[in-house]
Amino acid sequence: MTKIYHNPRCTKSRQALQLLESRGVEAEVIKYLETPPTKKELGEIIKMLGIPAESLVRKKETLYKELGLADKKLTDQQWIATMVEHPKLIERPIVVHNGQAAIGRPTEKITEILDA
Repeated sequence: MTKIYHNPRCTKSRQALQLLESRGVEAEVIKYLETPPTKKELGEIIKMLGIPAESLVRKKETLYKELGLADKKLTDQQWIATMVEHPKLIERPIVVHNGQAAIGRPTEKITEILDA
């Protein structure tokens, strides 16, 4: 099953969903701002992405500055907990397909996991 962690207000997220649809990929659309991933789910996604948890954080997001996160040194588990509590901080879109994950910036990264 393919999943897309989607924000309908985000242009890149809409492009990613359109890409999946144009490729005939049926995906479970998860509006992560309404239904945030659990700590376990987010941890699994980060593992599939092969990145440190902090790399999934939207650092240009106003909330990032408001929470003073630039000045903090957090562990992966602390970053995950912060993103679950504040899903607006999660980079988007994220597509999970056949045990792989990609952040759709640019959308070609999604194509790579679809074609793998």
